[in-house]
Amino acid sequence: MRFKKTSYISVIILAIWIASFPRHVGAEVTVSAHHAVLMEQISGRVLFEKNAHEKGKIASITKIMTAILAIESGKMDKQVTISDKAIGTEGSTLYLKNGQKMKLRDLVYGLMLRSGNDAAVAIAEYVGGSMEGFVWLMNQKAQEIGMENTHFSNPHGLDNTKDHYSTAYDMALLTRYAMNNEEYRKISSAKVHRASNPFEKWDYSWKNKNKMLSLYKYSTGGKTGYTKLAKRTLVSTAQKGDMSLIAVTLNAPDDWDDHITMFETAFHNYDLVEILDDDVVKKVKDSFYKNKAVLKNEFYYPLTSEEKKEIKVDYVLIQPQSKWKKGKNLPEKVGKAYIFLNGEPIGTRNIFFEPVSETFGRHFFESWRTLFFMIIGMNADG
Repeated sequence: MRFKKTSYISVIILAIWIASFPRHVGAEVTVSAHHAVLMEQISGRVLFEKNAHEKGKIASITKIMTAILAIESGKMDKQVTISDKAIGTEGSTLYLKNGQKMKLRDLVYGLMLRSGNDAAVAIAEYVGGSMEGFVWLMNQKAQEIGMENTHFSNPHGLDNTKDHYSTAYDMALLTRYAMNNEEYRKISSAKVHRASNPFEKWDYSWKNKNKMLSLYKYSTGGKTGYTKLAKRTLVSTAQKGDMSLIAVTLNAPDDWDDHITMFETAFHNYDLVEILDDDVVKKVKDSFYKNKAVLKNEFYYPLTSEEKKEIKVDYVLIQPQSKWKKGKNLPEKVGKAYIFLNGEPIGTRNIFFEPVSETFGRHFFESWRTLFFMIIGMNADG
């Protein structure tokens, strides 16, 4: 489904864009959690929240950050030597031994599936050079992602260090970021992982503690957590059709049901709608831009059936200059598309200038590429 309404302004003005988006609405959902949020993956729209920006202890869902930093280090096939400090870590454990060597990838699986605190420390020491160095990396990444109400002081989420906290919303931001990584998605969704054990005749076999993978058919992964102070914490992801969702609960006595309730409510009430596609902007009045003003990125947004009627798109284009007509000094970006829901901004897309020959060539190539893969029985994206 697409919605387009052109409002062409032929002056060099880009409207002042003061608004916070993605816009969110509160669905009628009741959860046991003290803090909760439900976010759509592509747009980042919050579909439900409860005390989502209040700081709290997060327990082992901390390990999502530990995992993504390990994956992004580019050292997943390297051997890690387990230290005495790592095996002395309290709480959930993989029962690693001092001096043992294990691939970083296997440690990340043990971290995510069995919540191994010994694995968390081993990963931190290897990737960050030290616990302190890794904690610095964690907080740098949090700042990069936009986790404004988060501070990490350890890689595992135990209550044994000060100033370790986050919010349901910030943890959803972290998960949204991590879910863009293919290897993270694979690890997070794994039900079982086996790793070699040099000290025994049997291999390690780790079953995922995340019961959502068996309780809910649309589940695609997540991370569990618990400490005496944080109580039960849970991050989970789910996909149905084209729509992917992220649910986070902190201090939730009935977290499995909380997550299923949030997912089911959203899947029932929302559709992921393509508001803009990567194509030529239609109905442009100025002949200079006719069939040459192009959007190169789609815009998707989760909408209810009623909201679909309230979408408006305004296109703001720079007034053409005389020297452009000679093909000189043409800017790459010539305007913006502004998307509104019920009069409130929810996003933007840049508009590019692309000559007709280039536009035709690009679409011609894409069409033949798609047709070729259809003939040989493959998806164009592999």
